[in-house]
Amino acid sequence: MNDFLLTIVSFPTVIFTFVLGVATLYWVCAAIGLFDIEILDVDLPDGHLHAHAEHSFAETFAGILLRLGLNGVPVTIIITLIALIGWFISYYLSYFESWLFGYGWLRFVIGIPVFIFSLYVAVLITAQLIKPLRRLFAKADQYVEKKILGQTAIVRSSKVDAHSGEASFDDGGAGLIVKVRAIGEQQFVRGERVVLLEYRAGQHVYNVISEAEFLGKPSE
Repeated sequence: MNDFLLTIVSFPTVIFTFVLGVATLYWVCAAIGLFDIEILDVDLPDGHLHAHAEHSFAETFAGILLRLGLNGVPVTIIITLIALIGWFISYYLSYFESWLFGYGWLRFVIGIPVFIFSLYVAVLITAQLIKPLRRLFAKADQYVEKKILGQTAIVRSSKVDAHSGEASFDDGGAGLIVKVRAIGEQQFVRGERVVLLEYRAGQHVYNVISEAEFLGKPSE
């Protein structure tokens, strides 16, 4: 047991241990409804990223995921799988490494390539594991799209504009949280009622307008 504890809190396994611990805490919170499963999702670009274009961190991160084949499922699932697989690989490599080098400074130096190798293999395995999941999430998205287009949702983020925002939709069950975007220069604040007007499949977001505008009511 002592060897086990020393290994999981020693470099490089401790990095995966920490991420896996945070992921476990997140899933517990998601299970009781505190977090949404897609809380870390970023919008994936429709095509390739232009080499000379300026991109935000989210767009750059999304482009990296796309090139690695880590797309089509929530980022939270991807991170959890990478952390779990990387933890197992790093743990066993580090465990055998400790037999040879103990827990001194030399093990830290050797731990750097162990971490890089573990992360690389974990990414490759995760990319393969999520392939069948993409179809499941794609079908779920299509079902939700048909069900809620034209329906009213409530803004849940601090604001909704052309670049960011979330809204909650009462589906008669636990409820849905969807990513929404205002059209043009419009902005909405938390608690406002908006109508899900159009689904942008490439970004997995809904264009919304105010309920009053959708019903043709004059603005106050």
